[in-house]
Amino acid sequence: MQEIEGTSNLLERALKLAGLVTRIFTEAGWPLVVVGGSAVEFYTEGAYMSGDIDLCRRTLAPIPLRQAQDLMAQLGATGGPRSWKVAGLFVDLLGLLENEAQTPLRTVQTPYGPVSLMPAELALVERTLMACYPQPDPAARAVARKFMAVCLAGTTPVDWNEVARLAALSSFNVARELEELKREAARANAS
Repeated sequence: MQEIEGTSNLLERALKLAGLVTRIFTEAGWPLVVVGGSAVEFYTEGAYMSGDIDLCRRTLAPIPLRQAQDLMAQLGATGGPRSWKVAGLFVDLLGLLENEAQTPLRTVQTPYGPVSLMPAELALVERTLMACYPQPDPAARAVARKFMAVCLAGTTPVDWNEVARLAALSSFNVARELEELKREAARANAS
């Protein structure tokens, strides 16, 4: 833990901690996936920093709270039962992974082991939804635009057909907003 705490670069620290948490939970039979703003943080290589690490489990069965507490205690974490502070960062265990995407999870290698990320296509559509509903949110739009710019630049490869399919689903219904955001990000990338 000292090595992680001594890492001054916050993105690098978050990646290392995500790798360590993922490893200890996977070894205990509970594979995890980084989701939400944390996934966007890793996909954008720190262009957006979420401030915490959001994780979901891949198994249908819930992780017993006592076991989660015991696993996080191995890292010297404080708090719980779903949100802990460790190595100066918050780690949130949110529940079962909800994944409407047909594209695979992505994997990032860390010094402590691999970390699975939610599909970039789903993260992009979720960020677009957050930027627009329930009301327009300029801060959320800025995050979505940064992520879109990274995707358009090819830094984070995406399946644009899958992005369009997800955006058109009734659970998201942001196809028009996503195209608008895409045009904005493309203009910003061109300047």
